[in-house]
Amino acid sequence: MASRAFITGLSGLIITANERAFLREASPWGLIVFKRNISTPEQLSALTRDFRDTIGWEAPVLVDQEGGRVARLGPPHWPVYPPGARYSQIYDRDPTSGLAAARLAGHLIATDLKAVGIDTDCLPIADVPVDGHDPIIGDRAYGTEPAKVAAIAGAVAAGLLAGGVLPVLKHLPGHGRATADSHLKLPVVTTSRPELEKTDFAAFQPLRNLPLGMTAHVVFSAIDKAQPATTSVTIVSEVIRGFIGFTGLLMSDDVSMGALSGTIAERSHAALAAGCDVVLHCNGDLNEMMQVAGAAPELSGAAAQRADAALAQRSAGEDFDVAAARRIFNQMVALTS
Repeated sequence: MASRAFITGLSGLIITANERAFLREASPWGLIVFKRNISTPEQLSALTRDFRDTIGWEAPVLVDQEGGRVARLGPPHWPVYPPGARYSQIYDRDPTSGLAAARLAGHLIATDLKAVGIDTDCLPIADVPVDGHDPIIGDRAYGTEPAKVAAIAGAVAAGLLAGGVLPVLKHLPGHGRATADSHLKLPVVTTSRPELEKTDFAAFQPLRNLPLGMTAHVVFSAIDKAQPATTSVTIVSEVIRGFIGFTGLLMSDDVSMGALSGTIAERSHAALAAGCDVVLHCNGDLNEMMQVAGAAPELSGAAAQRADAALAQRSAGEDFDVAAARRIFNQMVALTS
């Protein structure tokens, strides 16, 4: 059976009997894991292996492992990484060192993830925050200048790929100006299109060829007065695929977030109709998961081609002295203390 155009969550540390039946019937393209799904390296490895065994192929397993506030894997079993702003601080002192630290962070994170069967990280962020923005991005960002943000994001992505993990570029075409947390309600950005193109959108352009990307649940009223980027045909076609030129597989942000309206099925239909290749659903609610699956067709056409192209970039990772690299990394990030 071909995979369907959605990524699912699960409710807990193991796959329940009902979830197993759902996975076999619905055939999601991938799985995303959260803290509720994570206990120990042994447990997480068993979960990712069980997921792939259940659906019958080496499907992608995703996680949000940025560092700082957004880290699903952490102590005592996994190391702590700084937020994105730390690489910005190093970059301001010495751009070469800032990019080296960012790349090393990506490679080390990839090593952590690969060891437990996770091959896709929802990172890097190319959002460019401005004064007065909601703090949901905050120190997750790599700076406030588009060129610097793009450079650091590109270094993080290169490190992930060197470690055999696929990066997911977020949040297309930009969450930095949002004045609300899209987990809770819908942000509306009123900035003019020319200004957005010079700042927010510009940060994503150098990253256009990354394998995977995630949309923003943000309205850009100068372009589409009603629909957030996730469900806007205009923004997906004219901005994400057009002005930015993004070529990779495009997934929605989580369709269970408070920014979107309508039923879960309606949200999923709208995201796919707008041009998202895949719908992301995260909360592990089986009833909602079934609605998403019902709305998601089999991956086909250009979406399937982009999915295959992304997965073709997975690898075993480069040879890497993890212990030595971690010592170097810790020294680099400590320099900004």
